Amino acid sequence: MSDDIDNIIDENASQENGDELYERYRFVVDPGQEPQRLDRWVQLRLSGVSRTKVQAAVKASCVLVNGKTSKSNYNVKPGDTVAVLLPHPPHTTEVLPEEMDLDIVYEDADLVVIDKPAGMVVHPAVGNFTGTLQNGLLFHLQHSSNPDTKPYLVHRIDKDTSGLLVVAKTEEAQVALAKQFFYHTTERKYNALVWGDFDEDEGTIEGNLARAQRDRRMMAVYDDENIGKHAVTHWRVVERFGYVTLVECVLETGRTHQIRAHMRHIGHPLFNDALYGGDAILKGTTFSKYKQFVNNCFTLLPRQALHARILGFEHPTTNKQLHFESLMPADMQAVIEKWRNYAVHRESYES
Repeated sequence: MSDDIDNIIDENASQENGDELYERYRFVVDPGQEPQRLDRWVQLRLSGVSRTKVQAAVKASCVLVNGKTSKSNYNVKPGDTVAVLLPHPPHTTEVLPEEMDLDIVYEDADLVVIDKPAGMVVHPAVGNFTGTLQNGLLFHLQHSSNPDTKPYLVHRIDKDTSGLLVVAKTEEAQVALAKQFFYHTTERKYNALVWGDFDEDEGTIEGNLARAQRDRRMMAVYDDENIGKHAVTHWRVVERFGYVTLVECVLETGRTHQIRAHMRHIGHPLFNDALYGGDAILKGTTFSKYKQFVNNCFTLLPRQALHARILGFEHPTTNKQLHFESLMPADMQAVIEKWRNYAVHRESYES
């Protein structure tokens, strides 16, 4: 791939946009630089990055010299502009292995695909240093046929979102997969239960996302193109239940809380999404039976109604297109069934 990533790289900038974990750099070779191999030159300028990962990035066209792909043995020259895109691990303390049950959908020498349950954090961070997916994967890989492998994160999903994600087992696979997520060539489809009905059967939400000024835990949509990151979500109605709707969301970009923030922006917060206001009765009647019904649904589904149902990508070694689909989790399925039954027997709840 010979795309000019210089156009999207900020000098020594980093990005952590929910499903995207990358570090991006642009360097200009000093006037007095002696000839030196590209991989070695880049490694010396990136703290804690192995030469193997740099070489993998070069091979995956994630290192460009003067806007063009190159080889690891290229000798850099004074004035060369070197652009680098690399995946990076979250900046945390040491990750310790923990034995836990993991729903492994697929695994080979290069990667593992996990069906993550709601409530599980993907990687250790402040407030969640144990019990994360990364802790469990580290234990799993240490007890596998090749205990030298490690889990290398490529993307992530929120703690209270269920569904599919892929984790690399080698640095080479991590770089190749991260490139696909960066360029948005992966297939990702989510199911979400949201408040309200829609006038149309499908649509697209576009709006830059950045931290909300009033609550930094939230993402907000900004019309100013100079604020935040460009984000695009395509949605399609799957089933209507009157006061709530089951939709399919296709991510064109992968920003922090993208679906949650975009749906709230158009007036359809996710059902029981406490952070974005979906944990109140936003549509319906004032009848006590209806209120009790909704509260029962909140109890059955004590988290936002969002599930990463489909994940597709190109295998980093074989180049084969892989496609995975996850069944709706029991808590979401139970609430959907209750709303389906409600839609049929609506009169009994509104009298």
